[in-house]
Amino acid sequence: MLELVKFKNNLFMGHYFYLGIILFLQVLQVTAQSKKILKSNKIKSEVVTKTENNKVMFESKTTFDNNGEDLEKINYDKDGLIKSIHKFKYNSDGAEIEELQYNGFNVLEEKKISKYSLLGEKIEEIFYHPSGKLIKKHIYAYDNKRLKMERKTIDSLGQVTVIKHYTYSK
Repeated sequence: MLELVKFKNNLFMGHYFYLGIILFLQVLQVTAQSKKILKSNKIKSEVVTKTENNKVMFESKTTFDNNGEDLEKINYDKDGLIKSIHKFKYNSDGAEIEELQYNGFNVLEEKKISKYSLLGEKIEEIFYHPSGKLIKKHIYAYDNKRLKMERKTIDSLGQVTVIKHYTYSK
């Protein structure tokens, strides 16, 4: 009798496991298709709101280009005031090459320039202060399978401050 209960519980838990896998794959599929869906439906903007304690609040507004890439993202605080604005530029391959970050008063806080290899791998991100002074750099390294291996953060003095390592499993 105890063995039958264990079997039923394992079978029951197995259903939840498979349901979880299916839901994960569906979320992954939706995320992977979002730019394509935006483009095919000619979506130009998205507004995200949330309702908390019967009060509707703006969370963000994103404006898209014709390819479904973010052109501008505005984030709002809990009072509905602009917290930050991010503006993006892309190369002909659709890879982000520039991001400008503004504060809630539309004052530039940071500029990020991204560089890519001939294979399209992001190899460098350079962060600048509005004055043009270098803040930091991220340098990326890849293995022979084109998988990201590491990201080094280098400060304005050229010193490595952080190294992130990436590992993969099948």
